[in-house]
Amino acid sequence: MSYKKTFNLNNSYAKELQEISEKCIPTGFKQAEFLLKNYDLAEKLGFTKNFLDSKECLNIFSGNSLLKNSQPIAQGYSGHQFGHFNPQLGDGRAILLGEIDGMDIQLKGIGQTPYSRRGDGKSALSPVLREYLISEFMHAVKIPTTRSLFALKTNENVMRETQLPGGVLTRVAKSHIRIGTFEYARTKSNETLKILANYSINRHYPELNKTDNKYLSFFAAVCDKQASLISKWMSLGFVHGVMNTDNMTISGETIDYGPCAFMDTYDPKTVFSSIDHNGRYSYQNQPAILIWNLAKFAETLIPLVDENEEISVKKLTEVLQLVMPSYQEYFYIELGQKLGLENINNNTKIIDEYLKILHSESIDFTLSFRNLAKIVDKSITTSNSVFNKSKNFSTWYNSWIKEINIKTVSKKINLKNPYFIPRNHHVENALMNAIGGDMKEINLMAELLKDPFTEKDEYEIYATPSSSSEPYITYCGT
Repeated sequence: MSYKKTFNLNNSYAKELQEISEKCIPTGFKQAEFLLKNYDLAEKLGFTKNFLDSKECLNIFSGNSLLKNSQPIAQGYSGHQFGHFNPQLGDGRAILLGEIDGMDIQLKGIGQTPYSRRGDGKSALSPVLREYLISEFMHAVKIPTTRSLFALKTNENVMRETQLPGGVLTRVAKSHIRIGTFEYARTKSNETLKILANYSINRHYPELNKTDNKYLSFFAAVCDKQASLISKWMSLGFVHGVMNTDNMTISGETIDYGPCAFMDTYDPKTVFSSIDHNGRYSYQNQPAILIWNLAKFAETLIPLVDENEEISVKKLTEVLQLVMPSYQEYFYIELGQKLGLENINNNTKIIDEYLKILHSESIDFTLSFRNLAKIVDKSITTSNSVFNKSKNFSTWYNSWIKEINIKTVSKKINLKNPYFIPRNHHVENALMNAIGGDMKEINLMAELLKDPFTEKDEYEIYATPSSSSEPYITYCGT
């Protein structure tokens, strides 16, 4: 493998948005080592193979030296966290090195920044490896997401409840601009807000510069991106776990894989986060929180959309009211494709009934679709499937079979529904082994999740849900 292309580093955010960022040089970890390298992503960014395997590369991404021309910064942002506004959050443990081909290159867990408050700015190794695995899986199933370039072990411990091995993630994103970034800019001045909005439009939605009201169009574009994104989460059984406004990007990428997890049995009330005591960010609440977060985003744009505040609010509200219908349309398209339906618009009832069966019978969400394909092509029978105890499946099946192309439906279903997902119990087991120094399980899962649609009989265990009756709980990686 040899890469001929070279990379050029830009610092547009550092140069144009100095009011909402702080210069910050990484302190670095002298004994760090690479555990995971994303060679495919590195090639797209223009890194040569020789560079990736060099001591220079390790020094840069462990924070001991800088990429040529880098102007490292920590980005400021505010956030509504579980509904409560915190005016100053910011990158407390992340430093943006710059942009390559318009993509942010960020070190996460690299140490203290001006926004660290009382924190050490470091990360334990476990959440670094977890984000690497899950973000790259999300990319493989075509869900917009930040990417993971490197996972490093610092060979220094961090103190949480106990001493834990430390790690650093190199995260790649279209940008790290969040709804919370706009909330922060508005606390500064309308001029800063306008600079941020113009920067965001030019970077992510340049075509909007030709519209009559580019700021209103910008809001509509972000609404559309977010509605589409959350519909994809829902179609995968993904629970983000911490949908604060500082964790929602204006590019429409999934960001921050702290207390996220995947449903096994289908239950709309599923919550994984240890701190989400009231289920605010449960699976079923994600669409409603989408609207809530976008309403907070709309509030920041009021000064830009129209000089008359009342008119501005009216225009933004009109756009916001279109989001839930748009989300629902996206959702039914996603689920319709998962079921191989030919005419999705006329078959929302079939989709709803299917989900009712999964819920009432506590059926595994991911396996149900793959089993459905096998029942059609007669490689298994209903009695050998996850539907074997369902009282209503046969009636539903007879209705569904009329709405599909039976010759092609199995292939369609298998191309849309992953066989492997990051099953929570397997992820936890792999992380425990990795913390103990054994990366074999993490490396295997990383390979399986690169190609999650292809069944591999010898690794069937990684496609099966946990047999434990204990509820799965996740913890924020901070």
